[in-house]
Amino acid sequence: MSTTADDAGVVSAEIAAEQQHVDRVYTELAKAAERIELVHAEGMARGQTDRRGTGDPREEEMAGLFERDALVFSASKRRASLEHQHEGLVFGRLDLEHAVPDEHGSTREVRYVGRLGVRDDDYEPLVVDWRAPAAAPFYRATPVDPLGVLRRRVLRCKGEQVVGVEDDLMVADAPDDLVVVGDGALMAALTRSRGARMRDIVATIQQHQDEAIRAPARGVTEITGGPGTGKTVVALHRAAYLLYSDRRRFESGGVLVVGPSAAYTAYIERVLPSLGEESVVLRSIGDVVGGLTATRLDPPETAAIKGSLRIRQLLARLSRRAIPGSPELLRTFVMGTAIRLERADLDRARAQVLRHHHRNTSYDAAVEALAGLAWEQVQHGERQEFVDRFVDSGDVEAFMREWWPPLDPRELLLWLADEDLTRELGVLSREEAALVATSYQEALRTGAWSVADAALVDDLHARLGQMVDLPSEERGFYEIEELDDASQYGVSALRVGADGSVGRGERGRSDNGTSPQDRGVDDEQGRRENPRTDADGFLRGEYDPSTSERISQDPRSRLLSGRITPAEEYAHVLVDEAQDLSPMQWRMLGRRGRWASWTVVGDLAQASWGDLEEAAQAREEAFGSQVRRGFHMDTNYRNAREIFDLAARVIREHVPDADIPQAVRETGHEPVERTVGAEGLVEEAREALVELLGQVDGSVAIIAPEAHREALAGLAGLDRRVLVIDPLSTKGLEYDATLVVDPDEIVAESPGGVRVLYVVLTRAAHRTTILRVG
Repeated sequence: MSTTADDAGVVSAEIAAEQQHVDRVYTELAKAAERIELVHAEGMARGQTDRRGTGDPREEEMAGLFERDALVFSASKRRASLEHQHEGLVFGRLDLEHAVPDEHGSTREVRYVGRLGVRDDDYEPLVVDWRAPAAAPFYRATPVDPLGVLRRRVLRCKGEQVVGVEDDLMVADAPDDLVVVGDGALMAALTRSRGARMRDIVATIQQHQDEAIRAPARGVTEITGGPGTGKTVVALHRAAYLLYSDRRRFESGGVLVVGPSAAYTAYIERVLPSLGEESVVLRSIGDVVGGLTATRLDPPETAAIKGSLRIRQLLARLSRRAIPGSPELLRTFVMGTAIRLERADLDRARAQVLRHHHRNTSYDAAVEALAGLAWEQVQHGERQEFVDRFVDSGDVEAFMREWWPPLDPRELLLWLADEDLTRELGVLSREEAALVATSYQEALRTGAWSVADAALVDDLHARLGQMVDLPSEERGFYEIEELDDASQYGVSALRVGADGSVGRGERGRSDNGTSPQDRGVDDEQGRRENPRTDADGFLRGEYDPSTSERISQDPRSRLLSGRITPAEEYAHVLVDEAQDLSPMQWRMLGRRGRWASWTVVGDLAQASWGDLEEAAQAREEAFGSQVRRGFHMDTNYRNAREIFDLAARVIREHVPDADIPQAVRETGHEPVERTVGAEGLVEEAREALVELLGQVDGSVAIIAPEAHREALAGLAGLDRRVLVIDPLSTKGLEYDATLVVDPDEIVAESPGGVRVLYVVLTRAAHRTTILRVG
C-alpha cells in the first residue's frame, strides 16, 4: 500500500522498524572501534627495547618497530574511516524477491546498503558497501528491469537517528505486506537546500550514472552533459569506486582529482571522505605543480597567449638564452697561459651543452665545454693535464657560479617582465609581448602567480631539470660553515644580532641585501609604516604552511619561495571542467598521467577556453592511444525548469548546437530581472539579496564581474549564507539562489564570453535574480 498524509502512524512505524536495524549497526560499529583501539595499543607495545640510549637495537627489536608502525598505521586508517562514515552510515534498503527459496524456504531478502560494509559477530552482513557488486541493484534496478527488487528505500538519517524514509516501487503492484512511503527518493533529495560543500549522491545514484561510475578502469572515460546533470559528483563517486575495486593499483599509484579553482576543491573536499576514501589528491589547476600556488587570473587576451602551444617556442628560446646580467668574458691563467673566452665563445659553449643536457644538471658538462674552447687557444702540452688544471681553477669556479648557476623555472618567467627581452625572443608580436610583460610586472607587484603561469613553470621545469646545489666551495680549516637554508630542516633561518638578540633572516641580511645596521633610520620608519613587518621584512607571525618558512613582505621573494618539485605520476587522473583547459594545461596534466587511466568531465557549451581545436589536439596527446568510452548525462537535476529555460535561451542564441539537458522539476517561480543605475547598484543589490534570503534556506551567491565586486563585497556580511564570488570561480558549484550582477559586463570580461554567463545562470537550484546595469 502507498501512504498518504493520513498514514502518519504507518510512516512512524516504518521509521521505528528501520531505527532498530540502524541501532544494531551502530552497536557493531562501536565494537569495531574498540577492536581498533586494541590493535593500536598492541602496535604501540611492539618495538619496546630494554637497551634505551644505546643506539644499537637488536634485530628482533627492529622487526618489532616495523610491526608497530604497520599496526598503528592500519588502526589509524580504519579509525579515520569509521569516523568519516559515522554520519548517515546506513542510507538504503532493498527488498528483493528471488526465484529460488533459501535454506529456510523464503524467497524474500532484505539487504541494507551503506557507506561501508558492517558484519555482526557471526560474520553475517548487516550493511553492504555501496561499491560492492551486491549493492549494484540499489542503483541499477528500474521498473522495466527490476533485477529482482520489489522496493528500494532510502533512509534519511541525522546522526544515528532515522528521520525519514522514501520509497521507489519497482513492480506494478506492491505485495500486501510491503508499505510504500513517499513520492520517491530522488525528488526529495533535489528539493533540499544547498550548503557550503557538495553532498555525495550515494543514496540517489540513477541507473545511467551508476553505469559511468562502475565502468572499467582502463583507458579514458569521458562524462559529458549540460549544467546540473551531476557529472562532477558522478566522477567523484567513480574515483571512490575505482579505489574500492582495485585498491592495490590505485592507492599505491595515486589518484589525482583536478578542478577549475580553489573554491571548487574546497566545495568537493568532503565528498570522497564521506564515501570512505582519503587517499586522493585534490588540486585546483593552479596548484598542480608542486611548490607553486597560483590563484590570480590574467586578462583573457593574456591567458590566451600563455595557454597556446606556440608559447612553447618562446619558452624554449628563453631556457637557452644567457642569464641577464651574467658575465660575458672569462679571463684566467692556466699553466702559465692567458685564457680569454669572449661572449661568442660563451654562447657557443652554452649552445653545445644544451643540445644534449638539461641546464640544471649540466654544470660539469659546461665546465668541460669551456675547457675545450680554452684548449683551442693553447694547443701545446698534455690536453688532459690542461683540462684538469682548468677545471680546478679558482677563477673558473668563481666564473661558473655567476655564468651557470642552477635556475629556478619561476625566475626565468620573471625575466619576461622586461618587455624588450620578451620581444627579442621573436615569437610574439609587439602587442602580445607587452601583454605578457605586463602580467609579470603585475606578479612582481603583487607577489602572486596567475593560474596560466603554472603550466609555463611546469614546461620550463621539464626543460631545465630539477635544481641541484652547486659544488660547495672549499673552506679553510678554521672556517665555520654557515647554514645557508635552514628551512630544509623544518625551521626558519635565525640571525643573532650584535646585542645578542635572535631574529630571522638569511645570514643577517634582508631580502634586498642590506643588513639591519645599513638600514638604520629607514628600518624604523618602515616598521612604523607597516607594524606587521619585522626587522627583516617578513610578515609578523605568518608562515607558509607548506614549508614552515616565514612569509616575506617582498613580492619577488614570495614568488620564488620554496622549490618546484618534479612532476608526480599517478595511476588515475580525474579532470573536471575539462573544456576550460588550455593546451599548455593539458600538457602539464599529461606529464602526471603518462601511464594513468583517465576520467574526464566536461561540456563544450560552458568552455572558457577559446581555441577548442588546439585544446583537443593537446588533450589527445595527453591520453595517448588508450581506449575511449563515453557516457552522456541528459537530465538536469540542479536547476528549476524556470531558471534553466532562461539559461538555455541565452546559450542557444550564440551556440545553437549546445548540449541542453532536460530539467526535471518546477517551482512556479520565474527568474527576476531588473535594470538599475550604476549609482544605485549596491542598494538595489542589497534589497534583492534580502528578498532571496527570505525565499530560500540555504546558500546565496552574489556573482559579479570585477568592476563591481569590491563595491558589493560588504553584502556578504548580511548573513553567513551569503558569499560574493567571481564568475569563473562558480564553475562546478551550486547554490540555493543567485544574484547575478551586470551580465553584459560578465560577458565582456570573461575569456569564454557568453559561455561563462551560461555557467553563471545555471548555478541556482531554486531562485535567481538578475540585475542589469543601464
